[in-house]
Amino acid sequence: MVIDAIGVTPSSDATGLNKNSIVNQTEFLKIMLAQLRFQDPLKPMDNQQFVAQLAQFSALEINREQSDKVNTLLAVESNSQSIGLLGRNVEFYTDTGTAVGTVTAITIADGSPSLTVVGSDNKPFVNISPARVRLIRPSQGN
Repeated sequence: MVIDAIGVTPSSDATGLNKNSIVNQTEFLKIMLAQLRFQDPLKPMDNQQFVAQLAQFSALEINREQSDKVNTLLAVESNSQSIGLLGRNVEFYTDTGTAVGTVTAITIADGSPSLTVVGSDNKPFVNISPARVRLIRPSQGN
């Protein structure tokens, strides 16, 4: 019995998972057909088992699609929040401590925003992650 290899070229994504180790719907159907083709005719696959495998794969595919959509939504939200910081005074964390400045620019590379902040001494800080920034709210007088 000869079955073509699936995912022989290694290539990893940011999570460290091998992209080719993820079986898509077409590959799953190829595996299922090979399984059916080479099954013992005297002991065929149980119908319930066959339907259960299809249902499991469908559920996994739906979960993967939902995960992709959530990741896209999180990236859009991160970009939107970063745009809201433009021109605002922020406190941000540097390698040497905290500093205060104004967000003057946003750069989006590979879907991730990074900020350019001009410090109170007019020194620019580039590639500041929005996670390292805290908005300074103006104090309200009573």
